[in-house]
Amino acid sequence: MTLWIFASSIIIVILIAHNVKRQKRSAQQADIEFWAREQKANSTRKKNLDGLKYITIPLETFPTHVLQQDSVAMECIETLEALTSRKIVNLTGFTNTDLKLEYGTANITPLSEYDQNYTVMVRTLQKWADRLIETGHDDDAAVLMEFAVDTGSDIIHTYDCLAGYYASRGDFDKIRRLKGLAGNLRSSSGKIILRHLNREFP
Repeated sequence: MTLWIFASSIIIVILIAHNVKRQKRSAQQADIEFWAREQKANSTRKKNLDGLKYITIPLETFPTHVLQQDSVAMECIETLEALTSRKIVNLTGFTNTDLKLEYGTANITPLSEYDQNYTVMVRTLQKWADRLIETGHDDDAAVLMEFAVDTGSDIIHTYDCLAGYYASRGDFDKIRRLKGLAGNLRSSSGKIILRHLNREFP
């Protein structure tokens, strides 16, 4: 019995050592591939950005007439108004290396700015929507959140609120559409959102 335990321990140690070596080799290979890709990205020439999917904020279709005395709502509107004069692109899920490979190293600064503008936009839309929901303006909040998800937002709270809104009205076709949008997201949040929607609204 003691011999069997000793032999089993030896086998376990060997298996652990083998797995550690394999993981180390995988990590080293991934590191090599990353730096090779990064080196290629850094040598990519600047490309024209006209083909990007620029987002225009349709402020005239938003409920700007609601909560005009509310400081939170007004702050959100002012932020979105400022963004209307800036370039906005959803680059969620793309790494800097991806962007440099596609558009050239020289474009990384403007691309980062466009993506940051997008992040501010979707966060502001949800902040405004939350305030509208708090004050009983669910229909108006839905307008904002629908625009956000149509532009590819991956804010989990947006999908959760919008799905709840649809469910309260028995509009399950739109929940299925939300699932489709979530399934097409590039970021890791897409899987989380889809899993949550499938669990809450099977």
